[in-house]
Parts: sequence; structure tokens; C-alpha cells
Amino acid sequence: MDEASARDQAQRYFDEAYAAQMKGDLERATAGYRKSIECQPTAEAHTFLGWTYSFQNRLPEATAECLKAIAIDPDFGNPYNDIGVYLMQQDRLDEAIPWLERAKEARRYEPRHFPYLNLGRIHLRQGKWREALREFEGAVRLAPQDAEARKALHTLRGQLN
Repeated sequence: MDEASARDQAQRYFDEAYAAQMKGDLERATAGYRKSIECQPTAEAHTFLGWTYSFQNRLPEATAECLKAIAIDPDFGNPYNDIGVYLMQQDRLDEAIPWLERAKEARRYEPRHFPYLNLGRIHLRQGKWREALREFEGAVRLAPQDAEARKALHTLRGQLN
């Protein structure tokens, strides 16, 4: 199979896997992402395979997939944020912070405001109100239409006043 055909086939498997994941069929999603990676490894396929593993509470495997994604494309921000979230889920907040900071700096990342929200949540849990406020403000600045970001900012401002 030539490179263009491999890329097209990998994209088809990826699209099928994503559709399965959105329907909650995690086994089919996992198989599809793996097939996509076999055709052509991409940062996206590894990241989304990791995301699927996280829904199955397979956080070590999820993290490993994100590390593979970063090795392929260090400019892709999603796996940095995802590793931060997986660490948050394990209550390893201090370890999560550098990953989320790297997600904020990544050249290629959407939705860009997520690491700000996640850092804000960490700072709230740590009782660092001003740091949390700064992160929530950043999230709203980047995504003013995001209701969750606006609510987090509004709630914290209300508590600080």
C-alpha cells in the first residue's frame, strides 16, 4: 500500500473508531484506533486510543498512548492535557500541573481552554484561589462561549467577594 492509500485507510479506521467511541462502543473504538495506527501511526490515533482506555479506567495504558502521541508530534497539545487529567483522576495533582502547562503552550491544540480549566480545578482543590481565578479567566478569554468556563469563573468570583 502506498503512503497516500495508507493515510486514507488510517483516516477511515480513525473515523469509524471515533463514531464507535461516541456511541459508547469502546471495544470497537479500541480496535479501530489500533487498525488506524497499524496503517499509519498518528498522534491523534494514539491520543484517542488513550482516551478510550481512560473510559475503561485503564489509566496507565491511556498515559502510555499519550506518550506515544507526543513522540510522534510534540506540538499536538491534546495528549499533554489528557495526561494531566489522568493524573488528576489519580489525585496526583502536583504531577499533573506541568503536563497541563505544556498543553497550554502547544502550537496545535483544540479546545485550547481545557488545560486552563483543569489547572483552575487543581488550584481550587489545593486552596489556591488566586491561581484558580487566573486560570478560569484564561479559559473564558479563550472560549467566552463555554458555559462551564463562565460558570467556574463566576462561582469563584462570587466566593472571593
